[in-house]
Amino acid sequence: MAMHERLNEAVYGAKRSAIREFSRLAAQTPGCVRLTLGEPDFDTPAPICAAAKDALDAGETHYIENNGTRALREKIAAFERTHSGLDYAADDVIVTVGATEALFAALFGILNPGDEVIVPTPAFVLYERIVGLCRGVFVPLDTEPDGFQLNADRLNALVTPRTKAIILNSPNNPTGCVYDRRSLEAVRAVAEARELFVICDDVYRQLCYEPDYHSFAEYRALRDRVIVVQSFSKPYAMTGWRVGYLLADAPVRERLELIHQFMVTSAPAPFQRACMAALDHDPGGMIAEYRNRRDYVLSRLSGMGLNTPLPGGAFYAFPSIARFGLDSTAFCMRLLREKGVAVTPGAAFGADGRVRLSYCCGMDALCEGLDRMAAFISLLEGGRPNG
Repeated sequence: MAMHERLNEAVYGAKRSAIREFSRLAAQTPGCVRLTLGEPDFDTPAPICAAAKDALDAGETHYIENNGTRALREKIAAFERTHSGLDYAADDVIVTVGATEALFAALFGILNPGDEVIVPTPAFVLYERIVGLCRGVFVPLDTEPDGFQLNADRLNALVTPRTKAIILNSPNNPTGCVYDRRSLEAVRAVAEARELFVICDDVYRQLCYEPDYHSFAEYRALRDRVIVVQSFSKPYAMTGWRVGYLLADAPVRERLELIHQFMVTSAPAPFQRACMAALDHDPGGMIAEYRNRRDYVLSRLSGMGLNTPLPGGAFYAFPSIARFGLDSTAFCMRLLREKGVAVTPGAAFGADGRVRLSYCCGMDALCEGLDRMAAFISLLEGGRPNG
């Protein structure tokens, strides 16, 4: 037997991200307009960069506490208390290498082989991959029939004796939709009755356009089973810094911090001070720009006759392409090859009749990309003009 055939069996079930794959193809296509990655076009704000430089100049390049510096964890706890109403102590914070590590630590920590994780779809591709690597079973809950909200009956129908957790991502990637009170109540009832963990992937929480946003983490009576995942990447344009954090009740956090310790030891020391500066930065300017882009994108997609749910946050649009009779991968490949525009197939998120368009790029790129997309739609429709 070849040595590569002796690898962990779970590795063979993992597939490469379609988001990255189409971004790679776009990079190889001259003149391509790339609307794939959730990569803010803003630079990291100068005060955040300056704080990292100060940390380096001060020699903050040595080992730190596994869960992050005390100063940063206290700042995170205070920030969450002020901005989210969450009453976690500094000791309940684990500073992670991005939200990805936080998700991996959480799922690895709670799953035994065969345990099931319910994930409302469309959903970020990473969830299914990590659940599989942790020897769990990914159970999709299709939300499209319910306007991308959670239906209590559909949810309850998926719960089995092996169900261990539910993952909630709100605002959602790829739809941008925000779960309403009815959706959260449906999860609350199940999580309470069946003692399920709820992982709140709230990385787009600060990029929300709706004032009446609520996270499931606000159900403090269920604190013992809630795990909150956050990131500095999206709200502060810090994707390359790879820093996030995890919040959990003490008995759970004490177990998860061991996984974190053995995976990465700690997040990079010089970035701890930079993240403290980030928490003092107001991302309001970025949010206003994303909202303007959202409105422009929705107007253009509507002109093309593409049904698109209203994004309440994040920076993605998820229009339907079902009427063209193409699966989402074929649609995206043709759009890329014929018009030089890269978007991501909805199949990557569990919704093959749609595509994801990222609008966290400049308006010039958005205008050009949507002009080309309109021409492509016109071609598919037999030459009839579109807006």
